[in-house]
Amino acid sequence: MKNEYGVTLDSNGYAPSIMPDPMPEIQYCGCYVCGIGGDLARHEVFPGTFRSNSKKYGLWINLCPKCHALVHKCQDDHRELKKKAQAVAMNYYGWTVQEFRERFGKSYLPIDGSWV
Repeated sequence: MKNEYGVTLDSNGYAPSIMPDPMPEIQYCGCYVCGIGGDLARHEVFPGTFRSNSKKYGLWINLCPKCHALVHKCQDDHRELKKKAQAVAMNYYGWTVQEFRERFGKSYLPIDGSWV
């Protein structure tokens, strides 16, 4: 199965993540927040109704159990993650703010659509 851009989805409906490596200097594939490896879980940046879109457009990250719990508890951190993911997706897919809204219900960026 593929998404509308021809990206192959895995058996669970996930495209490869398009979220940038937060620690490129060490090229480590651990938790997106703390870098620790081990028992990692996929976290869809846009949950609920938009979870399937997070999966098919690669807007997910790997998190360790501790950071996964913290992201769900701290709404400010999650809001910042959504802003970053929106900017990444708009750049990667060439979407306008309106096109992003059509897929994810609303925009998380300032009015001009820029990522601060």
